[in-house]
Amino acid sequence: MVLNNNINIKYRLWIDKNGNSFLGEGRVVLLQKIKETGSISGAAKAIDISYRKAWQLVENMNRIAEKPLVIKKSGGKNGGSTVVTAEGEQVINLNST
Repeated sequence: MVLNNNINIKYRLWIDKNGNSFLGEGRVVLLQKIKETGSISGAAKAIDISYRKAWQLVENMNRIAEKPLVIKKSGGKNGGSTVVTAEGEQVINLNST
C-alpha cells in the first residue's frame, strides 16, 4: 500500500489477562502520573479523570498483576502517599521502549 502525506496510521494496544483488561496506554499514563505526583488523586487530576475511576483502574491492575504495581502507604500528620512499585516501574519502562 502506498501512503501519502495526508494519511496517518494510528492504533491503540492494550493487554488482556484471563479476559480482563490489564494494561493500555491510559493505564500506563496513570502509573506515570502516580509516580510523578505521589498520589492517586494528584494523578487523576493531572489526566482529568475522577479519583474513583483512577482508584478502580489501580485496583484492577493490582488484582490482575502477579505483584502490585501501586501501593498506598499510610501517613502521619501529612497524610499518606502512593508509590509505584518496581513492577509498576517495569510497566512504565516497557511502554517507553
